[in-house]
Amino acid sequence: MTDRVRDDEAIDSAAIRAFTEEFGDRATRLPPVAIVIAAFNEEGAIGPVVEGLPSTVGGLAAVPVVVSDGSVDATGKEAREAGALVCDVPVNRGQGAALRLGYRLAREGGADYIVTTDADGQYNPAEIESLIAPILAGQADFVTGSRTLGSEETKDPVRKLGVRVFALTISVLTGQRITDTTFGLRAMRAEVTGAVLLEQPQYQASELLIGVITHGFRVAERPATIHRRQIGKSKKGNNALYALSFAKVVFGTWWRERRRRREPAARPAGHGPAAPGQLADQIIAREPGAAQARE
Repeated sequence: MTDRVRDDEAIDSAAIRAFTEEFGDRATRLPPVAIVIAAFNEEGAIGPVVEGLPSTVGGLAAVPVVVSDGSVDATGKEAREAGALVCDVPVNRGQGAALRLGYRLAREGGADYIVTTDADGQYNPAEIESLIAPILAGQADFVTGSRTLGSEETKDPVRKLGVRVFALTISVLTGQRITDTTFGLRAMRAEVTGAVLLEQPQYQASELLIGVITHGFRVAERPATIHRRQIGKSKKGNNALYALSFAKVVFGTWWRERRRRREPAARPAGHGPAAPGQLADQIIAREPGAAQARE
């Protein structure tokens, strides 16, 4: 186990302890749907996002779970006031690490389904219903929105080209047609996030998608909309850096999964979903240094 894995496990465990101590049964007995949001310095944006989320999805009760990833502004306070369960992480590790922790909170808290959306208000919460519908109908395990099938307001031609290039790349690598690999509005069965090895601290969308496909889960896409960001600035960096980093994750994940299929390895500890109410007990009982699934 690397030092980074040990550090991440210690950070996650401390954050989960604080989360369960703050919210008690609300954290360990989540409703069927957990809407997970990773947020870093999203004061002014996160409140309206949380307030706009549905309280039921597909006829099932839903709760927003916000992972504040080292925020130094009022992100956590604003999300709490808007009605979210908030897990505060003292250091900024990246969206991938924050979502990985959010998935763990959802699984171990007893949620059956996980929805993700971003903290910046670019996605339409009304579209969550159409994403989760195939899962509730038993037709899919993982559903992602697609701006290519739906619509987008961005005017950046380089970003538009990048979406299509990476969609084609992942489609060729995995053998499954995908039209949008980076869309942040997704729905999935909770156990899916525990079966896939997730280790990227950033640019995690492709790692999750490739892992889900190569593990044989049923993947579907639905038309969805991405709006221009109204508050704050994107944290993705310039187009060239983003493209290079994303490409590295795509090919690294594909190669890792290719090797895994050839040489099946033991399932990492900490992946399985816990029974409702067992989150705190699992943390106390977990042996120090146990391998941890990484979003």
